[in-house]
Amino acid sequence: MSFLGRGSHGELNGFLDAGSHMQGELHFEQTFRIEGKLTGQVISEGDLVVGEKGEVEGEIKVGRAMITGTVRGLIRASRRVEIGPGGRVTADIETPSLVVDDGAIFEGNCRM
Repeated sequence: MSFLGRGSHGELNGFLDAGSHMQGELHFEQTFRIEGKLTGQVISEGDLVVGEKGEVEGEIKVGRAMITGTVRGLIRASRRVEIGPGGRVTADIETPSLVVDDGAIFEGNCRM
């Protein structure tokens, strides 16, 4: 599943690589990809990609979230949340559109 090729609003303007850990608040404009670990809050109208090795624990407020890694906490997406194969989401989700692919795990509540 290639999230950056499907109607992405812009180029990748940030990346947290595997082996890296960030704690705090993350803001970005277009598209940010996480392959490491982020603990805290993500705030943007852009696209957040949590890759296979990525892990987010906290609150996510974005335009669109594409997840093939692990997310724990709360997800608020103004446009769409996609949980791809291998994605593991233990969170409450608020979004107008939710896609859960085969092979994904979603535990929580969804409000649409």
